[in-house]
Amino acid sequence: MTAQLLTDISFTIIAEGLNNPKGLTFAPDGSLYFTEAGIGGDGASIPAPSGQGNLHYGLSGRVSKIENGTVRPVLTGLPSVAFPDGSGAAGPHDIKFDATGKAYVLIGYAANPAFRESLGDTDLGKIITFEPSNNTWSSIADITNCKDINKIAPSNSEVASNPLSLYVDSNKLVIVDAGANGLFSVNTYGGNLELLAAIPERILTNPIFPGAKSQNFDRGHVPAPGAIPQAPPQVPIQSVPTDVVKGVDGAYYVCEFSGFPFPEGDANIYKISAAGEVEVFASGFTQLIDMTFDAEGNLYVLQHMNKSGWKGKPDGALIKIATDGERTVLLEGNGLEMPSALTIGHDGAFYIINRGGRPGIGQIIRIDNLKDIHQNISPYI
Repeated sequence: MTAQLLTDISFTIIAEGLNNPKGLTFAPDGSLYFTEAGIGGDGASIPAPSGQGNLHYGLSGRVSKIENGTVRPVLTGLPSVAFPDGSGAAGPHDIKFDATGKAYVLIGYAANPAFRESLGDTDLGKIITFEPSNNTWSSIADITNCKDINKIAPSNSEVASNPLSLYVDSNKLVIVDAGANGLFSVNTYGGNLELLAAIPERILTNPIFPGAKSQNFDRGHVPAPGAIPQAPPQVPIQSVPTDVVKGVDGAYYVCEFSGFPFPEGDANIYKISAAGEVEVFASGFTQLIDMTFDAEGNLYVLQHMNKSGWKGKPDGALIKIATDGERTVLLEGNGLEMPSALTIGHDGAFYIINRGGRPGIGQIIRIDNLKDIHQNISPYI
């Protein structure tokens, strides 16, 4: 990927000590809301798709808001699954508001839908709405139970569902399911759940697999390092879509993480038409996790990590794609580690979840001067 790099950017930590923070958005009243997937619990367990152990159930997920510099939980006791050490968590993954101020929270799952009933009555894999005044919520749609998930599952892998990102499009909610590799929609009242598009898997040639001494990255979803001693000359990899936004052209734009073995420079941004036609909009990225448009139509994308995750290098990147296609790396490393969410405030500042998807060390950071820096530009490959 050819782009340019901006330097001399600093940020402010506005929240820290978070457990697997995932989603970030502003409410109509200007408050900044975020979700934490939690750390699971000591309840029943289900097998992780990776085969590396079990995910344990608990009610440690929550939604909080930052108002006037103060962090305040507004919804607690939400469902969560994770390994015993709190890693590999799925739970409250995203939050968005509609034009009336109603909040929708997307709860992840990250496993085979067939195992969910063993956890009892749970809202994992569903969309909920909530009333913060009394810490109650109700589910309106069950994404993980959508019949189309089984239809689009790759033939060589286990069926999985992990609703990860949510977009409010008028009276419709659009959902990215990273486990099912699909884009779904449902009405805001919970009706007409359907598949909009399946993001296809592709063939990776001459893949590089992690050796036995590599970092055990994303152990909830992929084999342990060294589990596959010799990489085949070609291997199918899943898309693992991670976010969806809508462009001024009316199309949906979906970014992808790209699946195991997490090849560098192989992640795409797709453009999906109203008819469900999928085409590559931009390519050459690594492990994309979130994105957003600004008022001028520029697209900002987050790389969760700039190297294959199993290499153990946590540095991420924030990249701007201008309306003419020019790319600028606004922030690379320098404290940006495994970011997981991005939003732009009415103040023009960028707000990012940093160290996302990790227990106890998650942060929310604010970058105030991002659009004002135009000096110190150098080539970046």
